[in-house]
Amino acid sequence: MVVGAFPMAKLLYLGVRQVSKPLANRIKEAARRSEFFKTYICLPPAQLYHWVEMRAKMRIMGLNAQAIKPLNEDAAAELGAELLGEAIIFVTAGSCLILEYWRLQLQHRRKEKWQHATWGALRDEVGHLAQALEALQAQVQATPSQSTLEELRAQLQEVRAQLCIRNPPPGSDK
Repeated sequence: MVVGAFPMAKLLYLGVRQVSKPLANRIKEAARRSEFFKTYICLPPAQLYHWVEMRAKMRIMGLNAQAIKPLNEDAAAELGAELLGEAIIFVTAGSCLILEYWRLQLQHRRKEKWQHATWGALRDEVGHLAQALEALQAQVQATPSQSTLEELRAQLQEVRAQLCIRNPPPGSDK
């Protein structure tokens, strides 16, 4: 079952990426055209990214770079636009994951509430059945036993016999 879930996650990721790409492309185009957008939104993250990347590369190679030359404005604007586009794609995918997680949590809470309600209803039903059983047991204990019924039947037969002897039934010729 898990193997089937992985391609769905990959497909979902590709779908989110395809949906968010047009938005990222529009932002990139706006970054190329707008001087304000380029200067204040695209250039600072691009220069920071370039600085961190170059420091990491130099340290991996064992060199100590004191001064790293900043990127020229066009390259930094392009890199900043790319970074911003990828950030938008990442934020969109992350938002989808968070929303899906919240949805699953809400579904789980609903299921738990339903189970608790069902469990409570079952407990109430068991309680009602226990009360009905106690009432039936009280009725059974209140009814006379079989031997008492047989004694009453024997006495009734004696009374009938005595009545028949004293008063013969009508239509008999005695």
